[in-house]
Amino acid sequence: MGLTARIRTRDGWAVSHAVVTVTDMTGVQVLRAEADTEGAVRDTTPLTPGAYTVIVTAVGYTPAASSAIVTASGRAEVGTVTLARQGGTELPPPGPWTVDPAHSGVAAVAQHLGISSVRGRFTDFAATVEIAPDDITKSRVEAVIKAASIDTGNGMRDTHLRSADFLDVERFPEITYRSTGVREAGPDRWTVHGELGLHGVVREVDLDLAYLGTGADPWGGTRAAFRATTELHREDFAMNYNQVVQAGIAAIGTTLRVELDIQAVQGESLPTM
Repeated sequence: MGLTARIRTRDGWAVSHAVVTVTDMTGVQVLRAEADTEGAVRDTTPLTPGAYTVIVTAVGYTPAASSAIVTASGRAEVGTVTLARQGGTELPPPGPWTVDPAHSGVAAVAQHLGISSVRGRFTDFAATVEIAPDDITKSRVEAVIKAASIDTGNGMRDTHLRSADFLDVERFPEITYRSTGVREAGPDRWTVHGELGLHGVVREVDLDLAYLGTGADPWGGTRAAFRATTELHREDFAMNYNQVVQAGIAAIGTTLRVELDIQAVQGESLPTM
């Protein structure tokens, strides 16, 4: 075996399209090999003993270079090479991901009486994420939320929120979000541009997204976690109801803070549990 190496992302994913190039000290290329589907490089070409430079490249990643010493056996064991996303940004491996509603949360927070907050959540929603393979900024998100599933912990308040004063769930049963682009905002942070359909109005809404990492689940799958936030103004979506209690203070604030805690499963469907 002339050369062995393992190519991984920062959180341990195989980089299956990586290319390893070996040059001698004069800069002459002596070997070029590609990683397999497991991110492993195994090339049987024997190498002349001496010092070499190993360069690992892959589309969408920053190249990595290191030195290697080939012994009398003619082998170079490079070990694990970690590649960072270009610009220092990270996202899960490319392909489809399905949001798991049982382990995710869609919440909205509004100010109450100008001094405290009321928190609500939607309990019925579905969403998919598609991570683009070569250009992360082309990744996509689509979500559908059942408006009638709003739950603030108070039945009377929930009934009012479902009425024509607010969500008007009889006329507008679904809240939708479709991304139109993704922009890097820093390591592990992104701005998702998209269109939110709410209460019969469609407006551009950006999400501040943080990628929290990936891990295995008890059902043999792989999961990725995200957290996203944004702010909405009710009047932008024709929800103008309000009650002024005193000195111009509104009973319910006109600004909503949206908080999304998302857990997605790799693949086009959720596992059977």
